[in-house]
Amino acid sequence: MKSIFTLLLFLLTVTITNAQEFKTPVDYLNYISKETDIISRTTWKYTSAVAHSKNARKIDVTRKTLVKSIQTAAKKIEALKEGYKGDVEYKNQLLAYLAISEKQINQEYDKIINMQEVAEQSYDFMEAFIMARDLVNAKINEEVDKLNANQKIFANKYGIQIGEDKSELGKKMKISNEVFENHTQLYLIFFKVNFTESVLMKAIAENNLNAIQQNSNALEQYSNEGLDKLKTFKAYKNDVMLVNATKKVLEFSKKEALEFAPGVVAFMMLNQKFQESKKIMDDKKASIRSKAEIDNFNALVNTLNKEVGTYNKLNTKFNTERSLAINNWNTTGTNFISKHVPID
Repeated sequence: MKSIFTLLLFLLTVTITNAQEFKTPVDYLNYISKETDIISRTTWKYTSAVAHSKNARKIDVTRKTLVKSIQTAAKKIEALKEGYKGDVEYKNQLLAYLAISEKQINQEYDKIINMQEVAEQSYDFMEAFIMARDLVNAKINEEVDKLNANQKIFANKYGIQIGEDKSELGKKMKISNEVFENHTQLYLIFFKVNFTESVLMKAIAENNLNAIQQNSNALEQYSNEGLDKLKTFKAYKNDVMLVNATKKVLEFSKKEALEFAPGVVAFMMLNQKFQESKKIMDDKKASIRSKAEIDNFNALVNTLNKEVGTYNKLNTKFNTERSLAINNWNTTGTNFISKHVPID
C-alpha cells in the first residue's frame, strides 16, 4: 500500500534560473509544500497510532487532528485565487484531492471505527473491516495518482524538475505501510483459526457435542489452509519471525482439532453414560437392584474416576500450549512492527 501523502513530501530539484522571490513557479510549489507538510507529519502520527493500537477510539483524536490540518491547508490554498499567474489547474486538483481525503478520513473512517468495534465477533466481520479500511486508502491513492500527474504537467510547463520523494518522512511512510500490510496478511491467517478455536471452546463449555465436532473439523480445515498459505508467503525483508509464530499457532490448532477435541468428546460421552446410568440406579429401590446392575455401575464409576484424571491432564496440557502459542504470536507481532517500523 502506497503512502497516502507521499506526494506532499516532494523535494524540488530546480533547474530554473533568474528566479524572483514569490514570483516563480518554484516559490509557488514551495508555498504549497510548506502548507501540506503539516498534513504529512500528522498523517504519520495517525498511521503510527492505527498500527500500534487495537482500540479505534483511542486513535480518533489523532484522526480529528489530521482532518483539521487538511481543512486548514485547504483554506490557505483556496486563498491563492489566481494560482500561479492565473494557472489554477494544479491548485484545483490539489483542492479536490484534499476534499476527497477529508471526506474519506472524516466520514469513511468513522464508519470503519464502528466496524472495528465488532470486527472480532467473526472472521467475516474482521475481513470486512480490513477490506473497508483498504478501500478508503485505495480511493485516496487514486487521487494521489491524479495529483501526481497534474504536478508533473505543471512542472513540465515551467521547466521544473521534481525528484522522487527521498525525505525521511516519506521513507518512513513507505516502510511502515509495507510492514503493516505484511502483518495484516498474517494476522488474518492467525485470526481465522483463533476465532474458530474460541467458538470451539464455547461449545465445550456448553457440552454441545455437535458444535464441538463441527468446529473441530473447521479448525482442522482452517489450520491446513493457513499452513498452505505460509508455504508461499513472502515475509517482509525475509524476516520470518512472525511467519514462524503463525505456523506454531496453526500447528497447535491442528493438533487441538485432532487430539484435544476427540478426547473431550470421548470424556463427555462417558460422563453422559454415567449420568444416565446413575439416574436409572437412583430411580430403583436398593432392594430391587440386581447384582449385575450394581457391578456394572460400580465399574462405570471406576472408569469415570480414572478418566477424570486423564481428562484433567489433557485439558491442562492444551490450555498451557494454547496460551504459549497465542501469547507468542501477540508478542512476536508487536516485536515485528517495532523492529521494522521507524521510530518517530
